[in-house]
Amino acid sequence: MISKDKMSVTIGVAFVWFTTQFGGGFASGNQLRQYFVQFGVWAFATCVLAQFIGAFYQWYGLRYAKKHDLYDYRSFNNHFYGKYAPVFSNLYELVYLVTICVAPAAAFATGVSTMESAFGINHWIGTIFVGIFIFIVAVYGTNVVRKVAATLSVLIVGGLLIVYIPNIIVQWGDISANIAASAANPAPVGNAFWTSIVYAAFQLGSIGLLFQHAKPFASPDDAKTSMVYGFFVNTAICLMAVLGMMAITNDPNFATESIPLLILVNRGVAPSVLRPIISILIVLGSVSTAVNMIAGMSNRVCSSMDKNFDPTAKPGKNVIIVTFICTLVAFLIAQLGLNKIVSVGYAYLGYLSIPVIMIPYVVHMIATKFDTK
Repeated sequence: MISKDKMSVTIGVAFVWFTTQFGGGFASGNQLRQYFVQFGVWAFATCVLAQFIGAFYQWYGLRYAKKHDLYDYRSFNNHFYGKYAPVFSNLYELVYLVTICVAPAAAFATGVSTMESAFGINHWIGTIFVGIFIFIVAVYGTNVVRKVAATLSVLIVGGLLIVYIPNIIVQWGDISANIAASAANPAPVGNAFWTSIVYAAFQLGSIGLLFQHAKPFASPDDAKTSMVYGFFVNTAICLMAVLGMMAITNDPNFATESIPLLILVNRGVAPSVLRPIISILIVLGSVSTAVNMIAGMSNRVCSSMDKNFDPTAKPGKNVIIVTFICTLVAFLIAQLGLNKIVSVGYAYLGYLSIPVIMIPYVVHMIATKFDTK
């Protein structure tokens, strides 16, 4: 029987994955359109594939981290890549650097822009609010991040259900017609599945952030339980969102709208009520992504400065300084604009992660018989 404490930890880690993946791009519908919905009927299968890849790789990484007591990604990589660590450990530093620059900056920009456009909040007031929130939550380390992730996940899931379910019901005729049209003239299946693999790959760029959360596991087997929870939650939400977005694939603005979900809301049930709800979700999703990324980078830097660093302990001066610098860097990069960050950064991150993370992990699984040799 699974104890209450064990279940809370495994679910908490699953929700860390959820909130890391659920950024502003996902909440806005932008990532869904680019990586899934644009391929029509294939979107449902590719959505499941992408979540399976994420769960599978993260299960193996979390299990390995707990089994070998490796909770920061540098120590993990040095051990995991073995004699090839001088090459691949440093290559992962590049992947992680791109991730830690691109994802929090994009999240920062999305959160601030949404507050500005949806609620009329001054850009700089929104920037200060988002920055302070990210800094405070991230500075208190993995325990707070895990607890906040669980809370945010409940709010996000609840909000998405409120937004999507009524609109799926009301716009079911459009959904059915657009799916039928897509099935009659399907997109190239190879492109659809390859794009979902690229999506999974750039999500895996942040896999090193999860290792710190393996420490409270009672055993390495908890990694499997956690990722099973995560797979079902992520897949269910992704499939629901894809189904809802199918209602608007024939809209003339679908391909160019920066927040496609607002098209669905504006055409559906009670837009004056649901528009603020989805806007709040986008802000929450963006902030949660930035917090996870910045907390992970802070732990990495602090552990390299102090070999006895404990990410679960009360934050010291080093944690505060490093977290502040990371938050400041995210703010500065965000000033480049969300479109440029996403269009340039995410594409290269996905292609970079395939040879640095995806292929070496498979080789390791085969060579070590899933770390049993």
